[in-house]
Amino acid sequence: MLKGITPLLGPELLAILRAMGHGDEIAIVDANYPADAHARRLVRMDGHDAPAILDAVLSLIPLDAAASDAVFRPCAFGDCGRLEPVFAEFESVMAQREPGFRLVPIAGEPFYDRVRAAYAVVASGERRLYGNIILRKGVIAREGAVP
Repeated sequence: MLKGITPLLGPELLAILRAMGHGDEIAIVDANYPADAHARRLVRMDGHDAPAILDAVLSLIPLDAAASDAVFRPCAFGDCGRLEPVFAEFESVMAQREPGFRLVPIAGEPFYDRVRAAYAVVASGERRLYGNIILRKGVIAREGAVP
């Protein structure tokens, strides 16, 4: 156990988050996602839902404010305008932890390609379909530095 760090984050995920650099991406995927097949680095967190994992991850890493987009979700049932309840939960966590970012939909195979290219994939126990999100890591500026 560590002070100030949620016990949801185990040593493997903490090491990955620390090792990630600016612009690296991490995907949190649902229980149905083919995580083993798509991950370069895989962390299993089967007992936890995706919004809880998102909250824990965003408690430690910044999103990439230099990129035009830094947070991505799949298009539900091929409809990028369809808003699943899990997307609203993602947006709520983002508003609390990293306000000002939008959840960008990516349709079909390009979403899978982005997960495959991610630095790491976290396989959650999220049972809701399309409960997937990709985060692009930003920087933590030196105190007093202009971002």
